[in-house]
Amino acid sequence: MFKIISTSKNARLGILKTRHGEVETPFFMPVATKLAVKLISPNDLEKIGLKSIISNAFILYLDPGLNTIKKAKGVHKFMNYNNVIFTDSGGFQMASKAFLESIDEKGVHFRSPIDNSKHFITPEKNMEIQQQLKSDIAMVLDYMPKFEDKRECIEESVKITYEWAKRCKKSHKDKNQLLFGITQGGTFTDLRKKSSELICSLDFDGYAIGGLGMGEGPDLLDKAVKNSVKFMPKNKPRYLMGIGSVRDIVRAIGNGVDIFDSCYVTRHSRHHVVFTKKGEIRINKQKFRNDFTPLDKNCKCDTCKRYTKAYIYHLIKINELTWKRLVTWHNLYFVKNLIDEVKKSIKEDKFEKFKKEFLKNYKVK
Repeated sequence: MFKIISTSKNARLGILKTRHGEVETPFFMPVATKLAVKLISPNDLEKIGLKSIISNAFILYLDPGLNTIKKAKGVHKFMNYNNVIFTDSGGFQMASKAFLESIDEKGVHFRSPIDNSKHFITPEKNMEIQQQLKSDIAMVLDYMPKFEDKRECIEESVKITYEWAKRCKKSHKDKNQLLFGITQGGTFTDLRKKSSELICSLDFDGYAIGGLGMGEGPDLLDKAVKNSVKFMPKNKPRYLMGIGSVRDIVRAIGNGVDIFDSCYVTRHSRHHVVFTKKGEIRINKQKFRNDFTPLDKNCKCDTCKRYTKAYIYHLIKINELTWKRLVTWHNLYFVKNLIDEVKKSIKEDKFEKFKKEFLKNYKVK
């Protein structure tokens, strides 16, 4: 299911096998909450070279609903995407007042923002939903606290997440669908250790680090990742949920993380942010009006091959929405290509040198 091919200090290069083929780690997944990456089609994903996405099981359960997915014979055929699809349980929606009613040890009481209907989701129900979706990798139902929550609340989330994880594993029957456990613990060193040890004792196919990217900042994030990874088995994939900043991705790979997802890349694309080897630029700045160079001179994406900063600036100023798609394409390609360079450095056992040079040159404005 997972095999490590090369290492460079703590960074790993591996192969993750699923029922929809193999994907090389480390890798980044665009968020396709409703089986759609904003402005990017499934065919575009193939062209960019992105071999995996993550969707949201609870959102799909609400709309289009399990009956529609079943008639389509699963999420892959529904969206015509034949690569790896993860489904998150819906734990992230617990942080939203639009969705959450209450949480107890039995499960989660959700309210649909679509029609205001109420839904009680237990670990057993959640596994039933994800198995009907036929995703390649399902995530357990976890209780994700907010960063600002008090320690007592985060302790409770560690306890409930563990109990729910046991119930998820017991009720999960699809042997061709991988099941990943999720750890919690906020930024507390002892709680991260405790949650990692508890979840890893259940022997899942992989392990995720949850509850981060919620405002803790890069230093606390880095510390929490280190305090989670060191208690995880080396022979299983490690997944840092919700992290898409390229600096954070490179640092986390150096800590031994294999898988990433986030809406950071596509969301920032729609807010004028462009990723380059020298850092982030704001393409709506007037200084780009007569800049007839690509977004990144070293980039080989379709946007950089065909269009200039001046043209994309022009599209923004005339409110022609094509610019959002062009920037999104570039940024997704940039992250995918960056991770390809990371893989090369791991194979050559030069990752630490690569990381040092990249972080030195990459500026966030």
